[in-house]
Amino acid sequence: MKADIVKDRTDESVKVEIHCREVTTEVSKLKSHIDNYRAGITASDREATVIVALEDIFYIETVDKKTFIYTKEKVLSTEKRLYELEALLEDRNFFRCSKSVIINLSKVVKLKPEITRNILATLENGEVVVISRRYAGELKSILGIGG
Repeated sequence: MKADIVKDRTDESVKVEIHCREVTTEVSKLKSHIDNYRAGITASDREATVIVALEDIFYIETVDKKTFIYTKEKVLSTEKRLYELEALLEDRNFFRCSKSVIINLSKVVKLKPEITRNILATLENGEVVVISRRYAGELKSILGIGG
Protein backbone atom coordinates (compact mmCIF):
# COMPACT_ATOMS: atom_id res chain seq x y z
CA MET A 1 0.00 0.00 0.00
CA LYS A 2 1.21 3.48 -0.82
CA ALA A 3 0.01 6.79 0.66
CA ASP A 4 0.65 10.28 -0.71
CA ILE A 5 -0.27 13.74 0.52
CA VAL A 6 -0.87 16.35 -2.16
CA LYS A 7 -1.19 20.01 -1.16
CA ASP A 8 -3.79 21.99 -3.08
CA ARG A 9 -3.84 25.63 -2.07
CA THR A 10 -6.95 26.29 -4.17
CA ASP A 11 -9.15 23.88 -2.17
CA GLU A 12 -9.86 24.43 1.53
CA SER A 13 -11.47 21.03 2.13
CA VAL A 14 -9.66 17.75 2.67
CA LYS A 15 -10.48 14.98 0.20
CA VAL A 16 -9.35 11.38 0.34
CA GLU A 17 -9.42 8.99 -2.61
CA ILE A 18 -8.56 5.32 -2.46
CA HIS A 19 -7.29 3.86 -5.73
CA CYS A 20 -7.34 0.08 -5.88
CA ARG A 21 -7.64 -2.79 -8.33
CA GLU A 22 -10.44 -4.34 -6.29
CA VAL A 23 -12.28 -3.58 -3.06
CA THR A 24 -10.79 -6.00 -0.54
CA THR A 25 -11.50 -6.31 3.17
CA GLU A 26 -8.38 -4.23 3.85
CA VAL A 27 -9.58 -1.46 1.52
CA SER A 28 -13.05 -1.50 3.10
CA LYS A 29 -11.54 -1.23 6.59
CA LEU A 30 -9.37 1.67 5.47
CA LYS A 31 -12.44 3.48 4.12
CA SER A 32 -14.26 2.79 7.38
CA HIS A 33 -11.42 4.34 9.39
CA ILE A 34 -11.46 7.41 7.17
CA ASP A 35 -15.26 7.70 7.45
CA ASN A 36 -15.07 7.40 11.24
CA TYR A 37 -12.40 10.06 11.62
CA ARG A 38 -13.82 12.82 13.82
CA ALA A 39 -17.30 11.28 13.86
CA GLY A 40 -18.89 11.08 17.29
CA ILE A 41 -21.93 10.52 19.48
CA THR A 42 -23.18 12.94 22.10
CA ALA A 43 -23.16 11.40 25.56
CA SER A 44 -22.86 12.47 29.16
CA ASP A 45 -21.17 11.48 32.36
CA ARG A 46 -22.05 12.97 35.72
CA GLU A 47 -19.97 16.07 35.02
CA ALA A 48 -20.67 17.16 31.45
CA THR A 49 -21.98 16.45 27.99
CA VAL A 50 -19.27 15.25 25.62
CA ILE A 51 -18.89 14.03 22.06
CA VAL A 52 -17.43 10.54 22.08
CA ALA A 53 -15.28 9.79 19.03
CA LEU A 54 -16.41 6.58 17.31
CA GLU A 55 -12.88 5.15 17.42
CA ASP A 56 -12.95 5.47 21.24
CA ILE A 57 -16.10 3.36 21.64
CA PHE A 58 -15.63 -0.28 22.61
CA TYR A 59 -19.32 -1.16 22.79
CA ILE A 60 -22.76 0.25 23.42
CA GLU A 61 -25.29 -1.45 25.67
CA THR A 62 -28.89 -0.92 26.72
CA VAL A 63 -29.77 -1.85 30.31
CA ASP A 64 -33.21 -1.14 31.81
CA LYS A 65 -34.14 1.17 28.90
CA LYS A 66 -30.98 3.25 29.38
CA THR A 67 -28.19 3.30 26.79
CA PHE A 68 -24.53 3.30 27.83
CA ILE A 69 -21.38 3.88 25.79
CA TYR A 70 -18.26 2.06 27.00
CA THR A 71 -14.83 3.53 26.25
CA LYS A 72 -11.42 2.54 27.62
CA GLU A 73 -11.73 4.85 30.65
CA LYS A 74 -15.40 5.70 31.04
CA VAL A 75 -18.97 4.57 30.89
CA LEU A 76 -21.18 7.33 29.50
CA SER A 77 -24.92 7.53 28.98
CA THR A 78 -26.75 8.73 25.90
CA GLU A 79 -30.35 9.66 25.24
CA LYS A 80 -30.32 7.80 21.93
CA ARG A 81 -31.99 4.41 21.67
CA LEU A 82 -30.00 1.40 20.48
CA TYR A 83 -31.87 1.20 17.16
CA GLU A 84 -31.05 4.87 16.49
CA LEU A 85 -27.37 4.25 17.17
CA GLU A 86 -27.42 1.13 15.02
CA ALA A 87 -28.71 3.20 12.08
CA LEU A 88 -26.16 5.94 12.77
CA LEU A 89 -23.31 3.43 12.91
CA GLU A 90 -24.32 1.47 9.82
CA ASP A 91 -21.30 0.91 7.52
CA ARG A 92 -18.92 2.15 10.24
CA ASN A 93 -17.35 -1.09 11.55
CA PHE A 94 -19.93 -1.50 14.32
CA PHE A 95 -22.03 -4.64 14.66
CA ARG A 96 -25.27 -5.40 16.51
CA CYS A 97 -24.31 -8.58 18.36
CA SER A 98 -27.39 -9.09 20.55
CA LYS A 99 -30.72 -7.47 21.35
CA SER A 100 -28.99 -5.09 23.75
CA VAL A 101 -25.39 -4.63 22.50
CA ILE A 102 -23.52 -3.07 19.56
CA ILE A 103 -19.75 -3.70 19.42
CA ASN A 104 -16.95 -1.87 17.64
CA LEU A 105 -15.40 -4.59 15.46
CA SER A 106 -12.08 -2.75 15.34
CA LYS A 107 -11.74 -3.29 19.12
CA VAL A 108 -12.19 -7.10 18.93
CA VAL A 109 -8.95 -9.01 19.52
CA LYS A 110 -10.26 -12.56 19.96
CA LEU A 111 -13.35 -14.60 19.11
CA LYS A 112 -14.13 -17.82 20.93
CA PRO A 113 -17.03 -20.05 19.86
CA GLU A 114 -19.15 -21.53 22.64
CA ILE A 115 -20.93 -24.87 22.68
CA THR A 116 -24.23 -22.93 22.80
CA ARG A 117 -23.36 -21.45 19.35
CA ASN A 118 -22.80 -18.04 20.94
CA ILE A 119 -19.42 -16.40 20.36
CA LEU A 120 -17.39 -14.66 23.06
CA ALA A 121 -15.63 -11.55 21.74
CA THR A 122 -12.68 -10.29 23.78
CA LEU A 123 -12.07 -6.56 23.29
CA GLU A 124 -8.78 -4.62 23.52
CA ASN A 125 -9.63 -3.57 27.08
CA GLY A 126 -10.07 -7.20 28.17
CA GLU A 127 -13.85 -7.08 28.42
CA VAL A 128 -15.76 -10.01 26.98
CA VAL A 129 -18.99 -9.41 25.04
CA VAL A 130 -21.38 -12.20 24.05
CA ILE A 131 -22.39 -12.39 20.41
CA SER A 132 -25.67 -14.25 20.47
CA ARG A 133 -26.17 -17.21 18.15
CA ARG A 134 -28.85 -15.20 16.34
CA TYR A 135 -26.13 -12.76 15.13
CA ALA A 136 -23.16 -15.18 14.98
CA GLY A 137 -23.72 -16.23 11.36
CA GLU A 138 -23.86 -12.64 10.16
CA LEU A 139 -20.65 -11.82 12.03
CA LYS A 140 -18.88 -14.81 10.49
CA SER A 141 -20.02 -13.64 7.06
CA ILE A 142 -18.77 -10.08 7.67
CA LEU A 143 -15.39 -11.33 8.88
CA GLY A 144 -15.09 -14.00 6.16
CA ILE A 145 -14.94 -16.84 8.68
CA GLY A 146 -16.21 -20.28 7.64
CA GLY A 147 -18.76 -22.21 9.62
